[in-house]
Amino acid sequence: MRKTPRRLLRRHASVALLILTFPLAADKWFGADKMKHFFMSAFIQSMAYSSARAAGASHDGAFVSATAATVGFGIGREIYDGRVKRAFSYKDLVWDGAGLAAGMALVNNARR
Repeated sequence: MRKTPRRLLRRHASVALLILTFPLAADKWFGADKMKHFFMSAFIQSMAYSSARAAGASHDGAFVSATAATVGFGIGREIYDGRVKRAFSYKDLVWDGAGLAAGMALVNNARR
């Protein structure tokens, strides 16, 4: 069965809810850092999508590659923070996921 963008969005929302069930670090849910995670993920999603479309990719291909780039950046950044700063945060990943979802909604409604 082919995965549609709407189905992918539901899957990402499910993953975000699963992350919430894990023990979380003592950092706060809201703050400047969380907003940076949200907006950076939305920015990466929209820029990667636009770049892929400009390179000639189809809407679905650009959507998938942009999502992969955004997820890779978010997880990679948290792995880096966990190793270097000793501050891995599931809450940051949740905000990354929220920014990804916002970016997905933005590019999904783009003209084809």
